[in-house]
This record gives sequence, C-alpha cells and structure tokens, in this order.
Amino acid sequence: MSAVYARDLNSITEPDMIHFSAALGRIKPSATIAVSNRAAELKAQGRDVIGLGAGEPDFDTPDHIKDAAIAAIKRGDTKYTAVDGTKALKTAIVAKFKRDNGLDYKLDQITVNAGGKQTIFNAILATVDAGDEVLIPAPYWVSYPDIVHVAGGTPVIMPTTLEGGFRITPDALERAITPRTKWIILNSPSNPSGAAYSAKDLRALADVLLRHPQVWILTDDMYEHILFDDFEFATIAQVEPKLYERTLTMNGASKAYAMTGWRIGYAAGPQPLIKAMATLQSQSTSNPSSISQSATVAALDGPQDYLKDNARMFQGRRDLVVSMLNQAKGLSCPKPEGAFYVYPSCAGMIGKTTPDGMTLSSDTDVTNYLLDAVGVAVVQGVAFGLSPYFRVSYATSTELLTAACERIQKACGDLV
Repeated sequence: MSAVYARDLNSITEPDMIHFSAALGRIKPSATIAVSNRAAELKAQGRDVIGLGAGEPDFDTPDHIKDAAIAAIKRGDTKYTAVDGTKALKTAIVAKFKRDNGLDYKLDQITVNAGGKQTIFNAILATVDAGDEVLIPAPYWVSYPDIVHVAGGTPVIMPTTLEGGFRITPDALERAITPRTKWIILNSPSNPSGAAYSAKDLRALADVLLRHPQVWILTDDMYEHILFDDFEFATIAQVEPKLYERTLTMNGASKAYAMTGWRIGYAAGPQPLIKAMATLQSQSTSNPSSISQSATVAALDGPQDYLKDNARMFQGRRDLVVSMLNQAKGLSCPKPEGAFYVYPSCAGMIGKTTPDGMTLSSDTDVTNYLLDAVGVAVVQGVAFGLSPYFRVSYATSTELLTAACERIQKACGDLV
C-alpha cells in the first residue's frame, strides 16, 4: 500500500464513509422487535423478566409440516424456485382461498413471499408514488406506516376508540378518502388490538369503497384462524365481489400454523398487480425458501382441525389476561375477538407517581416502569399509533401469564 493511499484512508472520517438514503431516514426500527431484544438482554444479565412482547405462538410447528420439510430436503428440493412461488404451493393457496373464503383465483393471481411483511412491502412499493396516500386504521401493526414511507407515500392514520371496538366506521372512512388515496389497509383480527370486523362491518365499509374506485384494499388476514366466541371470519372480497378486482387478500403460514421462522406469506389479487410484485421480488430476494414452501403445502393441504383447538387455548388465555388486567388499578382492558393480543388502556396510570418518584406521562413511561419495576416486557401504544395503551401478547403459558399479570397488578397498586 502506498504512503499516499494509506494517508488518504486514515483521513476518512466515519460520516464520509457512507451517506444514508432519505428513505432510511423516513423509517424507524420495529418497536416490537426492540422490546423483545431488550427483554432478552435483561434475561442474559440475570434479571427475572417475563416477555409479553413477541408476536408469535409459543407452540411448535406441527410434526406433519416438519416432516414435509425434511422430505423436501431429502429429495433434493433445495434449488431456486419460481420467483414468487412454486406451482405446488400456489395450487395449495388457490385451494385454501376457495375452501376457507369462497374466493376463486388462478395460479397467476397468487404471490408467495418471505413472510407477510414482504407481501405488503412488494404491493406498496409496486404501486405507491410520492403524494399517494394510504389509509391505516390505528392502532396498527408497526410496519404499515414505515413501508408506506419507504415508498415515498403518505400514511393517513385513522384513529379508532376503545369504545368503538377499535374499528373504523363508514363515516370515518368516507371523510378520510381523498383523490390521492391509493390504498386502505384492513387488518382483521388486528395486531395489536385483536379487534375483528364482522361481515356486516365489512359490508358497510364496502359500500363506501364502491363509491371511490381509485382506492385499492389490502386485507391482512394473518390471524384468520385465531378467533373466539364463535366469531365468524370474513374478508372484504368475499363480502363484496365487486371489490374483487381491486383487493389484495393477504395471509400466511406464520400465526395459524406456528411457522413464524419459516417466513412464508402469500396473497391473491388481480393478475397485473401480482405480476408487478413478482418483478419487484425478482430484483430483491427472488424466491422464498424452497424448503419452507414445501412445508407450507403440507400446512395448507393437511389437517386443519387442530387450528380450532389452538384457538380455544388462546381464548382461555385471553379470558385470564382480560380478567386480571381489569383488576389492575388504572387499567381498562377490552375483550378482543381474535389474534393473541390485548390492548389495555393505561390512561388511569398517566399522571401517577412511581415508588421512585417518577411521574408517568406517557404509555412509554408506563411500559418502562413495568419492565424496570416488576420485570414485565410489553409494547408501548405509541408504537401502534394510538395512546395511552400498551400491547400484551398472551402467546405464552398460563403460568407465565398469571405471574405477569400479578406483577402488573402490583406495579399499578404501587402508584400514587
């Protein structure tokens, strides 16, 4: 190395090394992942922490799905596949939409991606330009607004209320739509609230959307099979067939089949949109894991009865958590229709003082207090666009949930 070159390298300061994009500056790290990481760090330091931040089932992937993956490896299905999914998996997805939702699709209307997040990412980046608006009801899954920001679009947040069941109303939807509205994202059952839209609810929203043909609908149905109290799942393209041609119906293997790490999301929609999403994916990740695709075929084509058993287990946990949190001073916890989250209001804790003399002024303060004082990790409501609340994931054992709720009750009772 020449002395001149060495001197030039030594003169480079860190800010000169790389200039980060404007797109990166428009987004922030996932708050849910941050909470899980913080809980893991504290546990590694020897702290007694109960993590209720992770959004994944605590049980294992069923054996018949794992066996299908092992068989795929043994027969050599370890090469590249078609960019947006194998024919076998697309065929299974077509059958799933027909069986579960009464929706008819062809193979070229199906996209398979590395998780539901990539499905949404592909759809938004393929269609949204600067100035385009995307309607997002709050509370929302943390990634929705950031994906819109990456595309250069404008997230338009539609706040809901606890009293209204965390569901948007037709009047609110009508008021939010402008000539610049490109998409609305509907998530039912919801992460983080667990709220779900009935067929009647969707019918009322569909009547509004029919009057605005420029608005496309992205339905995030990831928690479709985790519903309680005989609530019947519905998705908007099923409720209103006239919206079929401008609806992307998204789902995945992660939640229902306990396959979060396998990273398979999928969706069905109009063929031109699916083709555009495939073009984008061809220049990003290419195909999802070939092994995971084989496993998902087994998940979708295999036995489905155990899904109801899992939902009943989650319902019991929901009932426990709702009851115990409603016994905590300063909390008000509604009973959700599905998913594995509750979203209690902590308004009654705001303005209170901790034993250490700190005044709680936000739901972030509340969640930090719960972690520091009693070792319970939950996610602050501001991350989901609606405060003052926090999200509790009850995808863990009854014993841990009971202990966590007892700790939360104590922490709330210690406030003055």
